[in-house]
Amino acid sequence: MLHSKNALIFVLITICIDSIGLGIIIPSFPVLVSETAHVSVNESSKYFGLVMGTYAFMQFFFSPLIGNLSDRFGRRPILLISVLGMGLDYVFMCFAPTLVWLIIGRAIAGIFGASFTTATAYIADISTNENRAKNFGMVGAAFGIGFVIGPAIGGLLTDFGSRAPFFVAACFSILNFVYGYFVLKESLPESDRRKFDLKRANPFGAFKQIVKFEKNKYLFLVIFLVMLSNMALHSLWNYYTMDKFAWTAKDVGISLAVVGVAFAIVQGGLSGILVKKLGEKGAATMGLLFLISTTCLMGLIPSGWMMYVLIFPYAFCGIIEPSIRSLVSGKVQDNEQGELQGIFTSIMSLAEILSPLFFMWIYYSATRIKPTPSVNFGVPFFVCSGIAFLAFLLLRWTLKRKV
Repeated sequence: MLHSKNALIFVLITICIDSIGLGIIIPSFPVLVSETAHVSVNESSKYFGLVMGTYAFMQFFFSPLIGNLSDRFGRRPILLISVLGMGLDYVFMCFAPTLVWLIIGRAIAGIFGASFTTATAYIADISTNENRAKNFGMVGAAFGIGFVIGPAIGGLLTDFGSRAPFFVAACFSILNFVYGYFVLKESLPESDRRKFDLKRANPFGAFKQIVKFEKNKYLFLVIFLVMLSNMALHSLWNYYTMDKFAWTAKDVGISLAVVGVAFAIVQGGLSGILVKKLGEKGAATMGLLFLISTTCLMGLIPSGWMMYVLIFPYAFCGIIEPSIRSLVSGKVQDNEQGELQGIFTSIMSLAEILSPLFFMWIYYSATRIKPTPSVNFGVPFFVCSGIAFLAFLLLRWTLKRKV
């Protein structure tokens, strides 16, 4: 096992650059969906959940496969193939002529987007019990920094058309591949690799492995509920702020950059401190309390500037996932980390499949009334808060169980 700071820096930069590519396309995505579907941006909300869900659907099926392949062949080759595939797919989506082609492009992106599984397994390989939660927090910080840079660039690029961000995202991903090819070292020695097992390399087989974690198995359900609630904001942010506060694509890009800064500060600078002071269980509990309160308040606020007030406290929900991931990953062998991270990614992907479809349907239905009452725009956020509350109750019950 490698315990090199350089190895950690290499993979974090790789994650950050990959995140920049994802963030760049967010501000212009609703516009591109409306163009390829030949409907107004407002009407495109009907299709946006389908496009977003397609990406997550493919991640759900391929994350365990990617994780198990990395346990067999090592992290480096699997991660590099995924990053290169993502770059080429951005080129594909840049030239997608219709909504069907855009959906196909998102499906391919979901396959290669499972690189996060390998990246987190890499982090687990090079971490110790003392710094594992902190390092997983750094993964979130790397994504956060990427989402500072990505949406900001994406908002500016909308002046050049809705497809320009996809071309730039492709450049970032391909440069990421080149960078990783020369600097990324292998973290899983040949002696620690295990035989590939197809039964364990699919989401259903992977979920069966959850029973091995008898005491902590319900923490996987907590992660699912947290991600179901959290991913709703990813789907709703553009439409909610544009419809309720009349924000432009540039405004959305700037706001998401601020979200990225907040998450980078919390996950990169504060998560290690909070986990050290409160413990992994206490940090996860605190994060859920912030998620419950901020999502409810987001649905109630009357002015756009108030979103900025809520962004930083909302960012504290970012300590939930690394805290729980650290709790569980400390219980498995090195050659099972890829499989475990694949389970986590599949759970997150399942939430990403259901969340856009479910919450965009709620949003579309709630805003069809003309004139639309202001409170109706916030209905999906109230549902998010309720789901987060269920996750809080389940977390506390699980942590008190004696098995």
